[in-house]
Amino acid sequence: MLLAAAAVLLGFIILIWSADLFVAGAASIAENLGMSPILIGLTIVSLGTSAPEVLVSLIATLSDSGELAIGNAIGSNIANIGMVLGITLIVAPLLVHKSCVKRELATLVFVTLAVGMLLLDGELGRLDSYLMLTALVLIVVQMTRTQIQDPDLQHEVEEDELPHLKPLRAWLTFFFGLVLLIGSSRLLVWGASEIATALGVSKLVIGLTVVAVGTSLPELAATIASALRGHTEIALGNVIGSNLFNLLGVMAIPGLIAPEVLEPGALSRDYLSMTALTLFLAFGIMASSKRARSPADHSYIGRSMGVLLALFYALYYGWLYATV
Repeated sequence: MLLAAAAVLLGFIILIWSADLFVAGAASIAENLGMSPILIGLTIVSLGTSAPEVLVSLIATLSDSGELAIGNAIGSNIANIGMVLGITLIVAPLLVHKSCVKRELATLVFVTLAVGMLLLDGELGRLDSYLMLTALVLIVVQMTRTQIQDPDLQHEVEEDELPHLKPLRAWLTFFFGLVLLIGSSRLLVWGASEIATALGVSKLVIGLTVVAVGTSLPELAATIASALRGHTEIALGNVIGSNLFNLLGVMAIPGLIAPEVLEPGALSRDYLSMTALTLFLAFGIMASSKRARSPADHSYIGRSMGVLLALFYALYYGWLYATV
């Protein structure tokens, strides 16, 4: 048990560090090949923060721990809204562009409900996974095409200090980060599985708690940093983009390998909580948007919303503890 806990802790530390190396290398390679900063920020950097979830999900599935991967995806989404966004809002209020409400947030709500419909039969099959991945590709293409034309967002991303490495160092950093990502993911999955066995709980629960919180730490750091620097659209976009990627990409991985039967609590407790939290966030932002003085104004979401999201997150963990 002690060795497994040490493996999980070490796995998290290396996972977060290697994700930074992986993103820095990939972004520098793209820049050296002539890709614009706005496109790098919207694709490589944004999707790179989900690299820990993807690798952990893939390694867990190949290790016959598909339920841990599903728990990681759902738990990470709950943590992203309740913990990451909740803490960020307590630290600094966020400005929300009204276009965000109409596009990205509306897409997240639709995807959350649609994936829930796919899982109502209690099984994640190959067809479900193919549909989810197809939707992810279409959404990424559409969002990139729309946002790359947004002058406000382009200004924010170009102000960010994107990593810049020379070609040889960029490739070495990329491959070194990738190797460490794979190795730390294997270490983390092994430790998490051993802890689940020792405590007599399912791998789903470990995925929802220990693994989900750990793999959400990069989003927490990136979102708070963006908010404190005044890049509020990017801060909120990190959470929305990560949740979309978790739902359509990370959760789809187990179904690609073999059909995965879901535990009853995964839908009635965990997916329901994630959906309720997503809808609460959407309604809160819509309400603040309606209070804006004119259609051109941005809207604020502040500390009161952050406290409510964090409280919801704590209540979910209380429910999880009571039902396990």
